[in-house]
Amino acid sequence: MTRAPPSVRFEARHANELWHFDMSPSDLKYLPQPPWLEPGRSAPTLMLFIAVDDRSGAAYQEYRCVYGEDAESALRFLFNAMSKKEETPLQGIPEQIYMDNGPVARSIVFQTLMERLGVTILTHMPAGKDGRRPTARAKGKVERPFRTVKEAHETLYHFHQPQTEAEANAWLGNFINRYNEKPHRREPHSRIDDWLANLPETGIRAMCTWERFCAFAREPERRKVDGDARVVVEGTHYEVDPDLAGEEVVLWWGLFDAELFVEFGEKRYGPYRPAGGPIPLHRYRARKKSARERRADRVAALAERLSIPRAALGGSESMLARAEVIPLVRSAFNDPDPWHQITLTVVVAPQAFAIGSGAGAA
Repeated sequence: MTRAPPSVRFEARHANELWHFDMSPSDLKYLPQPPWLEPGRSAPTLMLFIAVDDRSGAAYQEYRCVYGEDAESALRFLFNAMSKKEETPLQGIPEQIYMDNGPVARSIVFQTLMERLGVTILTHMPAGKDGRRPTARAKGKVERPFRTVKEAHETLYHFHQPQTEAEANAWLGNFINRYNEKPHRREPHSRIDDWLANLPETGIRAMCTWERFCAFAREPERRKVDGDARVVVEGTHYEVDPDLAGEEVVLWWGLFDAELFVEFGEKRYGPYRPAGGPIPLHRYRARKKSARERRADRVAALAERLSIPRAALGGSESMLARAEVIPLVRSAFNDPDPWHQITLTVVVAPQAFAIGSGAGAA
């Protein structure tokens, strides 16, 4: 009863039909010269990112210094993996990406960008979610390249250790190119030759430009614009259109750029770049009027010029005189008289007056 059922192996029919994506800490752990540091924190971890084609087993890997698993680093890596490269023919947008159910897969920005690229995200179920079957098994097609890199490549760092991230990626790229030239797991040719031989009939889907990729990597946030037509996003001030002052809008802020788009109603404004601080007193200048303010000024000026004659309120004498001269035909009021009482009879009770007087005196 405790023994798990046997696993079932699968394989894609075409290249770029399914990619495996994962990340793992490098055995080197840290670089002597990391590309960036956060104030008050130690050096970032040297993480190994990988994308493996399910059909051929051809892989693309990169080193990245990160503080944990984040969507920004994952998207930067996937852009490089899908883009055209000189050192390897592996490229194109896959149809599906299989990955673990970590923070990257749960990121809204990651899910939105993959949806706009036409990529379906597949994640395995957590362990123990499906009875006796261990649904969170290690994905061998992505774990094997990780183990090969750590055992056959990173052991050489004992003799020569990379100093920068660019140097580490250059050495890793040289090793991965030789790894892709190794024999396929069951075909009589190399991994990269299998990828080239099994491309879909429609060909590979070319990757978009980096500018377009950055435009896709945006996350919506509902905010209210300040009275000075400014909005603050993560400590950065943006000066938006004056018509948006005091309005509740939807901000579309980018993950890779500093540009901001604002959506109000059915109209989109932007892009807006970060603005400076308040204007110094001796350099103060009046803000240029917006189209809405100019329209309001025209309405106010028109309201001042509008006038009506006094007779429109009190009536003209000619109209009153004509009403007295012209005889009007009238018909008598037809009273239905449902109560058979033409006049109202008022009956006064003296006792009621007495009670009322007493209550008033009290």
